[in-house]
Amino acid sequence: QVQLVESGGGLVQAGGSLRLSCAASGRTFSSYTMAWFRQAPEKEREFAAVITRISGVTSYADSVKGRFTISRDNAKNTVYLQMNSLKPEDTAVYYCAATGSTIWSRSPASFVYWGQGTQVTVSS
Repeated sequence: QVQLVESGGGLVQAGGSLRLSCAASGRTFSSYTMAWFRQAPEKEREFAAVITRISGVTSYADSVKGRFTISRDNAKNTVYLQMNSLKPEDTAVYYCAATGSTIWSRSPASFVYWGQGTQVTVSS
């Protein structure tokens, strides 16, 4: 069982930056692949970024590639999402998610554990 708590959301102007954090409970954080998803109003939840367990390989949605960076600190049981050059279309609730499975995809259904989400609003 993993409990996830996001923080760091807020209101920022277009072109600005935010860093989201996701603190995880448990002593086996390093064994989980961690991801960030986002959900805008009246839209489906979509994949943003992932960082794999052990090797820490990262992958990004095309919409955020080059602007967002996912990272993890296994000693602190925390995963981060650094968001730069923010755009109004990045406005959404951002969710942290985790899976212990070695088989996963960019679908939300692949991830078992979820945080409560943190709101990011980018003004134009």
